[in-house]
Amino acid sequence: MLDGRFPVELVSGVPIVAAPEEIDITNVPDLSAALLAAAAGRPGALVADMTRTRFCDSSGLHALLAAHKRAQADGGELRLVIPDTAVLRVFAITGIDRMIPNFTSLHDALAHTSPGRPDGRRRPDDGPEGSAAKTTGVAAQHDTSEWESLTAFSRTDRAVPDYDAHA
Repeated sequence: MLDGRFPVELVSGVPIVAAPEEIDITNVPDLSAALLAAAAGRPGALVADMTRTRFCDSSGLHALLAAHKRAQADGGELRLVIPDTAVLRVFAITGIDRMIPNFTSLHDALAHTSPGRPDGRRRPDDGPEGSAAKTTGVAAQHDTSEWESLTAFSRTDRAVPDYDAHA
């Protein structure tokens, strides 16, 4: 867009921003600007095509979440195309895969017409159609919520040795 690094294509009136191979703090400002410019004046869906993306750091996650919130405020949504399972794993670990619709292909993202129907949407823990999503992994084993599982990693429940006490 701004310098040609993030080309925008219109397909059936839906702007598609091509994301880079690596999304990190060095290119997030330009990606955010490209997403904002692509969505300007166009209510509805916006697609970030992450087909080439092999890495996305926390600044990239933040930028994509911010773009999704802006799109929602305008009555639309951001849709992500994430065919790479390693990249999808980052979204799943942080829970962002539950906040931003994500798809395995551009075709599926464009075919998605109803927010309540997951045509092509990939969420690894979706239950059968019409049922509530089931909790999996550590959260299921310990009967805790996904949020409790994610926040458990940031808590210091274990005793930490006080090395200064022995000095």
